[in-house]
Amino acid sequence: MRRNLFTTRFLVNEALSLLSRLETVKPFALTMPMVTAACIPDEALKGITDLIVSGNKELKKRVRDFVAWVSHPDSQHVSAEEAQRRFAVLKLRFNDLLDELDIFADVTSQRAEHDTGVWVAGLDVLAADALDLKGKYYKAPPVICYLERGHGAAIRRARTRLPSGGDNPVAVVQLPRERMVGSGIASSLIHEVGHQGVALLDLVRSIRNQIQYRKKKSNYPAAWELYHRWISEILADFWAMAHLGIGATLGLINVVSLPRYFMFRIKLDDPHPFPWIRVRLSLAFGKKIYPHEQWERLERLWLSMYPLQKESPATLAIIDALNRIMPEFTDLVINHRSATLKGKKLLDIFPYKTRHPARLQFLYNTWRFSPEEISTAPPSLVFAAIGQAHADTNISAAAESKLLSDWLTRWAFLSVENRTKKETRQIIHEIKNLIND
Repeated sequence: MRRNLFTTRFLVNEALSLLSRLETVKPFALTMPMVTAACIPDEALKGITDLIVSGNKELKKRVRDFVAWVSHPDSQHVSAEEAQRRFAVLKLRFNDLLDELDIFADVTSQRAEHDTGVWVAGLDVLAADALDLKGKYYKAPPVICYLERGHGAAIRRARTRLPSGGDNPVAVVQLPRERMVGSGIASSLIHEVGHQGVALLDLVRSIRNQIQYRKKKSNYPAAWELYHRWISEILADFWAMAHLGIGATLGLINVVSLPRYFMFRIKLDDPHPFPWIRVRLSLAFGKKIYPHEQWERLERLWLSMYPLQKESPATLAIIDALNRIMPEFTDLVINHRSATLKGKKLLDIFPYKTRHPARLQFLYNTWRFSPEEISTAPPSLVFAAIGQAHADTNISAAAESKLLSDWLTRWAFLSVENRTKKETRQIIHEIKNLIND
């Protein structure tokens, strides 16, 4: 059935309205006010700008092609139903572009908040440091952070699929606002960054293969199966531990300290270890990587806050099996080797040797009297030293918060000074092309 003229005009008008809406989709460099120190790193901004510009150009072309097709006499034999189907597909692609815009708008709009914008830019620097392994194991993507309501942190990893089907050009880390207190923020941030690093190294697959082998030979196959299911989250916690030392465990305790009912709730479809065993695993890794009496002290505290005596026999049986194979499991992770690690043990790709308690205590005491020396230290090392001071109760909560706030601001400022003008010129060039299109 041929379309009538009214149907054609209706669809043309609807398509042109998409073009009008597209004219308001601008790169964030044109729309988001922020102080210079709060700006998104150039590489990340360029990736986001390229994504928006290319999506915008592609969609404009599709809309114009549709208008030309539906208006041409040769298409009049196509039914209204088929013409509407083609327009609906075009509109879905339009909605995908807006969804992608919203993903990054949450990040960039926050940079305009007084103080918060600069602090978050400082977290970008910490995240980049935690992802930057010395040894060229991968090309690290840019990472940008933002704060959100709620209690859970999350990451939208780089090189994963966006609503449009394209690849995400940057890793986006979401952090709860309530964690912007003291050094505990680093534990959550580096855990999420760890998910990105673990994916780049393909560790989940290679370690799961080894777990399956151990499971077949073990008297506790069900416990190995649980570690198999939880391995992604365990490796992200391990990433934080290798960068922060005891600060990673203290941050984790702060996050998972919930009423008793939640601490021992074992859900077989949950990729996260239940909170009680998750802290036990962090303590077990800490003991092996950084031998020190502090771990025993912290473990006694944890067991006293959540004693096992009240749990059911079924829960106790699961915990007993997990504890029995925990030494073997933690050794497996620490000593894991794979092609992506270039023959090294997993632990050896991290800067753990500078995170031993005695070393961190020395650094903190040095920095107290020579604060200018902090400027040469990696951000994750600064957080590790202050986290150690927190564990030793050598710093007050107020002093810890102020010190870290000052350094987040300083890192944000220094990152602006170190940016290259080449990337900035490329961003401006892309924006001009979009405006002139």
